[in-house]
Amino acid sequence: MNDLAPLLTPEGRALLDAVRGTDPADELAVATRLRREHPAELVSAALGQARLRQRAAAKFGASDAGRMFFTPNGVEQSTRASVAGYRAARMKALGVTSVADLCCGIGGDAIALARAGIRVLAVDRDPLTAAVARANADALGLADLVEVREADVTDVDTSGYDAVFVDPARRGGRGRIFDPEGYSPPLSWAIGAALAAPRAALKIAPGVPHEAIPAEAEAEWISDGGDVKEAVLWFGAGEPGAVRATLLPGPRTLLGAGLPDPAVRQVGRYLYEPDGAVIRAHLVADVARELDGGLIDETIAYVTADELRPTPYASAYEISDRLPFNVKKLKALLREREVGILTVKKRGSAVEPEELRKKVLPKPQGRNSVTVFLTRVAGAPTMLVGAPAGPAAGSVAAVTAGGAS
Repeated sequence: MNDLAPLLTPEGRALLDAVRGTDPADELAVATRLRREHPAELVSAALGQARLRQRAAAKFGASDAGRMFFTPNGVEQSTRASVAGYRAARMKALGVTSVADLCCGIGGDAIALARAGIRVLAVDRDPLTAAVARANADALGLADLVEVREADVTDVDTSGYDAVFVDPARRGGRGRIFDPEGYSPPLSWAIGAALAAPRAALKIAPGVPHEAIPAEAEAEWISDGGDVKEAVLWFGAGEPGAVRATLLPGPRTLLGAGLPDPAVRQVGRYLYEPDGAVIRAHLVADVARELDGGLIDETIAYVTADELRPTPYASAYEISDRLPFNVKKLKALLREREVGILTVKKRGSAVEPEELRKKVLPKPQGRNSVTVFLTRVAGAPTMLVGAPAGPAAGSVAAVTAGGAS
């Protein structure tokens, strides 16, 4: 899709309605039928847009995605609506009434900001991407609050806005870019733009080295449904140098207290797996203190404790067995326990969970379920066997049925 305009015509919109929800297996037959009355290029564009809308539903919800326009890169790189909505709500709470959204992409963040009642200047240098962002603001009834401008963000004057939001491109022709100075624009430029604004938020990759974070910023790692989505550097909000992990839905936020690493201790009755945002934010020590626990190994982000304490920041498992890594022993144990549902997790192990699962449980041995952790305990390769603990144990076991993670 190199030209959005034909899809915005009455004929294009009618075709989009006609192909809505088309099953991929039926595309050829649908295309053949529609090409009898419509240009082939327009039919192909409409079917392509239908596929993108189906993919985008996971991020934007079926209602919004069914009205919006997308590019392949836009679907892949846009912010999940729940995350954009959380960030927009935080901007609103800070008193922000106008934002310059630099590198706006297809407009996901601009939409969330506008829905929070914030006036947005959305800027992207790619003509098609800017056109899609403009079409999306119009499709969702937000055109009065969102001005889309096709321009290089480094040339845009943001002095008239309460805040700046920058989402640099982190992918290039060869895939993902890990060096922040390889972003487009580079992180150093984005930081300069942020420092020049009253308030700012910079979206960066969650794996950014902590030493790359400027002292003036608060760093926040955000997960949604347990999956780490992004890190954000906030300027003019919170405390400079502060670190936090935010979990969605909620939100639930853990603000770091600057604690030293927890001590290593013997594996207790319970094992806690911290949320990915907690791990990325280096706040495992804060969770360990909350749980009165310690680490099983100084390099592994698993917390162990003797008591079960509810926490939103980690998943709890009750450990029944601790074994040195041994495939035959694990296979025998699963047979003895009549296990039919096995979840394999790993941290600090080179073993692939799915390969191990095939070896130790080629077929169900019964109806029981267990979770096996491949990890290190005090430096030694170890298998910890257990099951989800607490009120959610039943639902967790059902979700992981037959799977490996």
